[in-house]
This record gives sequence, structure tokens and C-alpha cells, in this order.
Amino acid sequence: PVVACSAVDDRWADPRGEFLAAKLASPVYALFGYRGIEQDDLPATNQLVGDRIGYQIRPGKHDMTDIDWHAYLEFGDRYLKK
Repeated sequence: PVVACSAVDDRWADPRGEFLAAKLASPVYALFGYRGIEQDDLPATNQLVGDRIGYQIRPGKHDMTDIDWHAYLEFGDRYLKK
């Protein structure tokens, strides 16, 4: 499992490119029977999308915030709490 979190105003990190990288890796995960990201467009802010590959974008600039940590922990709970 892998998750990426971006910020709307972090143009240097290319949020759309991060999303597309996760989206375009999804067919490889499908070869092994896992789901990745099914939607074609960036999700709404603060919405964690995907399955074995996850992505979330939040408002703001380059930083690591509580919103990011919440997404990482929520994503991790899906696979590590078993």
C-alpha cells in the first residue's frame, strides 16, 4: 500500500502530477488483484481516495499538517490493523 498527500498551493511539488502518478500506477496493482485509484480527476480537498494506492489533496502550501497525518493514519489503519 502507498498513499500520497498534496497541497493545493504547493505548485513546486506538482499535486496534479502526484495524483496522476498514483492513478497511472493503478493498472499495475490490478495485475495483482488490487484496486488503486479509479477516478480520473483530482478529488475534492480533504477527501482520501483510492484503495491500495491512496491520494489526498488539502488546502494550503507545502507543509505537513494534521490533515496529512490523519490521512496517513486512516490509510495505514486499513492495512495494519488486521
